[in-house]
Amino acid sequence: MVSKTKLVIVGAGPAGLGVGILLKKLGFDAFKIVEREEIGASFLRWPKEMKLITPSFTGQGFGALDLNAIAPNTSPAYSMHREHLTGEEYKEYLELLVAHFDLPIQENWEVNNVRKEGKQFYVEGESGTIEANAVIWASGEYAFAKKDAFPGANLALHNSEVRSWTELPKDHHYVIGGFESAMDAAIQLVRCGSDVTVLMTDELSELGQADPSLRLSPYTSERLEWAMNTGRVKLQPNSRVTKLEWKGRKRWRIHLIGDRLIESLSQPVLANGFHSGARQISSLFEWQTNGKPLLTKEADESTLTKNLFLTGANVQHENAVFCFIYKFRQRFAVIVRQLFERWGLPIDNEVLSDYRDNQMLMEDLSCCEVLCEC
Repeated sequence: MVSKTKLVIVGAGPAGLGVGILLKKLGFDAFKIVEREEIGASFLRWPKEMKLITPSFTGQGFGALDLNAIAPNTSPAYSMHREHLTGEEYKEYLELLVAHFDLPIQENWEVNNVRKEGKQFYVEGESGTIEANAVIWASGEYAFAKKDAFPGANLALHNSEVRSWTELPKDHHYVIGGFESAMDAAIQLVRCGSDVTVLMTDELSELGQADPSLRLSPYTSERLEWAMNTGRVKLQPNSRVTKLEWKGRKRWRIHLIGDRLIESLSQPVLANGFHSGARQISSLFEWQTNGKPLLTKEADESTLTKNLFLTGANVQHENAVFCFIYKFRQRFAVIVRQLFERWGLPIDNEVLSDYRDNQMLMEDLSCCEVLCEC
């Protein structure tokens, strides 16, 4: 069965829902949002103890949005009465917005393939096929753990597979990684009574901008300081893992650069981030050497496939990384403006100005190339 619409948005996380809300604000209804699980499913899969690292607060008196809001005049902080929301709390915030804006979402609609014939897209799934003039890919990253980073990486327990850190035995745990997710894992394990060694490629950087794409957020730095003061966590830089082996009888062998070996009696925790969700339709994008899709700066559009756009944490232009909500939401209006101009639809610039639209300069978010683990 084939249904038709003007636009399909794939993914009902903050990026997909944020674009949908903007479309609704502009009076545009000819779109569908499809989600393979449920609204905000990635947040529901977070470890119970995990929270947003960017503080959630509203600064409307100063003309600023809540850092974690996906739409103007909303605030996760005031909705949930929290500054650092858990995954469950943020999912609830998203559900409130879906209900308020009456977004057209089809849950449990998994995309198996996207093909383009002429000017039309065909988004195919087990539930049917949707024909559309344009596609906005907003599938996110959290479901695509980097478990192929080195031989045997799949033998480790990725932090995204942990439902609660209390489920892991009290032991000496090795955490592989060196940024936000690795430090959060170490902090939570110490709170649960374990000792932790973090195997890091580099030293923690105290340089750069006040940007959690570049350095640890203040929220994580403060918690890490507490964990370090317990004497139960050790940061071990210059320890890039080259291979992981299972030796039986609860023994793992961790190979480090320089032919060093570590024997672990607990399953190592892998906290090295995620692959781009756009890999599901990889043939429709060109790819950068850093594993991010190559996009046009004018509209975050695939350089290979016209009218295929990308939104969310996957967006990167050279050294400008848009991996946090307060960054990528500023690109919603860039995509929508481009589509409206192509389709000859009237544009309400006052609505778009709430998202800073094209006034957003790339230099504002310029940062060196990092392995972002948002």
